[in-house]
Amino acid sequence: MYFKWYKLKKEENSLGKYILKRLGQTLLVLFAISIIVFLLMNVLPGDPVALMLEKRADPATVEQVRHSLGLDKPLFQQYWDFLVGIFHGDLGTSYFTKEPVMATLTRSFFITLQLAACSFVFAVIIGVTCGMLAAIYRGKALDSTLMTLSIVGISAPSFWVAIILQIIFGLQLDLLPISGFSSPIYFILPSIALGTRYAASIARITRTSMLDVIGQDYIRTARAKGVKESVVMWKHAFKNALIPIVTLLGTQLGYMLGGSMLIEKVFTIPGIGNVLVTSLNNRDLPLLRGAMLYVAVAFVLVNLLVDISYAFIDPRIRVTEGKK
Repeated sequence: MYFKWYKLKKEENSLGKYILKRLGQTLLVLFAISIIVFLLMNVLPGDPVALMLEKRADPATVEQVRHSLGLDKPLFQQYWDFLVGIFHGDLGTSYFTKEPVMATLTRSFFITLQLAACSFVFAVIIGVTCGMLAAIYRGKALDSTLMTLSIVGISAPSFWVAIILQIIFGLQLDLLPISGFSSPIYFILPSIALGTRYAASIARITRTSMLDVIGQDYIRTARAKGVKESVVMWKHAFKNALIPIVTLLGTQLGYMLGGSMLIEKVFTIPGIGNVLVTSLNNRDLPLLRGAMLYVAVAFVLVNLLVDISYAFIDPRIRVTEGKK
């Protein structure tokens, strides 16, 4: 009894150390990202003030506007103000719309979140199902067909898939809307267009991971004991094949949450990707910094969740990491 309690306590301590270590690493990465984002925005070609004033103002007016925006301050002071603003939830005000950057990003985030959630669900369901079927029927016609389709899915550009979907389901069949975002039905075509490539990647990694596991001794032992094939596949094989699949899913979710510039442009969806393109074209530094920071933070936090999920999928990881 004491041994079981001691083992459970040891595993809890290992999990706590593992999570704290990952949190510490995440904070350092976020700090480094803030520096990189700030510096990158300051080396972009083009003068945001001249772009705002359309190059028609006299030099005195340009300098006055530059001073009001704080662009005449030393670079270190500008970064410090940027860092303080992050901690206060204030990323500045857009040069062009005069709207707080945080309000713009919040509005765009919820739109991108809906698109990412729909695309992610589509990609996971189609990708995992196809990968499992391909692994189960390895070497047969179904396997070859599914893997051929996955190659097509990976190779086809997202914007091309989007345009084809718009032509077929929007213009010819008139079944689904081809632009806008006023109701859930508007996300069907963008979700399929965005999720197709990811579904194909998930199918291929699921098949590969499943085949690696199916060849293990414990799978053959389970079959020899008369365990149902469905139980062998889902309870034993799939569970132990999850780590590479979860890694890929986390990376893809980060890409989706970062906003798809092409898909959002094709379907006229004002998400984060659209904000990035617009702010870059206008040299709207506060909005561009905020959008870039959001994308980077989304990737880092998703990767943090993936790392933590490893500890629950395979307890050996947290024990090994906890000893370091």
